[in-house]
Amino acid sequence: MDKIKQLFERLKKFLTEVRSEMKKVSFPSRDEVFGTTSVVLVTSALFAVYLWVVDKGILLGLNNLFKALR
Repeated sequence: MDKIKQLFERLKKFLTEVRSEMKKVSFPSRDEVFGTTSVVLVTSALFAVYLWVVDKGILLGLNNLFKALR
């Protein structure tokens, strides 16, 4: 029974500390979320295009190399 009591006391302390820490959190505004999301999407698209071009270049180079070796 004593273990159960200790468990609930620890849980109560944990939840109290969580509430205290959550009061310190600052959440971004809607504009900040929109701005950072836009940056991530544009950056991801640019990297995707860059990696696609590099991949096609490597593939073209290897194809030409193996054609020359035949």
